[in-house]
Amino acid sequence: MVVVGILHFTHTEGFEKIIPDFLPYHLPLVYGSGFLEVLAGVGLLIPSASRFAAWLLVILYIVVFPANVYQAVNNIEVAALPHDPPLIWLRLPFQALLVAWAWWFTREDKLLTIK
Repeated sequence: MVVVGILHFTHTEGFEKIIPDFLPYHLPLVYGSGFLEVLAGVGLLIPSASRFAAWLLVILYIVVFPANVYQAVNNIEVAALPHDPPLIWLRLPFQALLVAWAWWFTREDKLLTIK
């Protein structure tokens, strides 16, 4: 999460390209989603924040899904990511797995604990 979030700040142009045209403020959306991804990634490692961070990831992965569909449909290359059309399409079901994984961490009995 943290690495991909940081890529939103280092490769902004590519991430801006995959935001659907009907949405305004592409650059702030890229920065905002990158910040939230870094925040959630770090939050998963902090026991008192991990449940909130997991919920944040569930929501974030659902919200950014249209950008991934837009990228696949329009075959948009992002410098920070490998560009192979079949892989871009395979990312879509992978997003569902990420949502399920993040949701799994929202459960009380699955919170990370440091001993």
